[in-house]
Amino acid sequence: MPPLSVMIKPSSGNCNMSCAYCFYCDEMRNRTQPSYGFMTEETLKNVIRRTLLRAEGHISYAFQGGEPTLRGLDFFRKVMEYQRLYNRRGIQVSNAFQTNGYALDDDWCRFFAQHRFLVGLSVDGTKEIHDSLRRGRGDMGPTFDRVAAAAGLLEKHGAEYNILTVVTRQVAEDIKEIYRFYDKKGWRYQQYIECLDPLEKEWGQEPHSLTPEAYGRFLVDLFTLWHEDWRRGRMPYNRKFENYVAILLGRMPESCEQRGICGMQMVVEADGSVYPCDFYVMDRYRLGNFNTDRVDHIDAKRREIAFVEESGKVSEVCRSCGYYRVCRGGCQRSKLFYPEEKGYRSYFCEGYRMFFRECLGRLREMADWVEKGADKRKHSESGKLRR
Repeated sequence: MPPLSVMIKPSSGNCNMSCAYCFYCDEMRNRTQPSYGFMTEETLKNVIRRTLLRAEGHISYAFQGGEPTLRGLDFFRKVMEYQRLYNRRGIQVSNAFQTNGYALDDDWCRFFAQHRFLVGLSVDGTKEIHDSLRRGRGDMGPTFDRVAAAAGLLEKHGAEYNILTVVTRQVAEDIKEIYRFYDKKGWRYQQYIECLDPLEKEWGQEPHSLTPEAYGRFLVDLFTLWHEDWRRGRMPYNRKFENYVAILLGRMPESCEQRGICGMQMVVEADGSVYPCDFYVMDRYRLGNFNTDRVDHIDAKRREIAFVEESGKVSEVCRSCGYYRVCRGGCQRSKLFYPEEKGYRSYFCEGYRMFFRECLGRLREMADWVEKGADKRKHSESGKLRR
């Protein structure tokens, strides 16, 4: 049985920010009940009890939203209490927390450090770009200064965190400036995820939309800067690029979008309802509810709707591509179905081709360096490429 991965939304889609591109706001509009309010402690207990008692070896919990801090710090103290109570077999437990940072203070950051949470802090580039995309709800206005201060608080208390940036058109166009800006801020752990357009709408029509060409150029520009820093022995951690190197080394990437098929995640809404992926929290994908259903019943429903199997229907064009072995086709949510190709292919396909045409040789150079055993003691199993 693979390790359990559980994402919990204790505040449903409630948020104290109003972001221009929010994919979860779009999902909420596409289901019968937009918001499920706030998770009760009873539901939390049932989620942790059912999952921990079923886990083998390791389980990961991630708390996301909306904005999970809205549920309050006492709720997360209950998280730790229930994890201690139901971890009867010495399961290794890891916790992550994705936040916009607006409500973080010393108490939150002290808690994250004490309980070894990995915090993902959402920042979208420079102050100008971030504030144009990530506004405070109501009259709160710009948010960058407060989020940057939150990063300082996390550092002050020794909490582990990384920066999560959504790649919109604006971010893609200014990635060189953003990369240098993050370097000056000391933000050495970075993730970039492509912006998703609204469900059931034509891609590329929103003010923040990415085109395949813009995404390809973004990847090339970012990788070039990152590779130059690698050669100097000082590059930041970049999840996507390090996963590509891991693939070239024959390792399993930890990112589901780079495995070529959807993973076995459980996403839990505030009422206890379970879904197979954060990008598919809609009525037709509902797998059950942890207040009433066991893990095996939820997994049976997953097989019934063939969620994972659907993601394995890869376009013939995609499979025959010379880059497919390392590309793997990207996230299912950004794929379109092509009947004539008998499967799905990413909307960003041409962007990926652009990237691999220009950068695959340098990725292989990095993989070769690792494989030759240079500085093995500093090279972790996750594929980090420290020189």
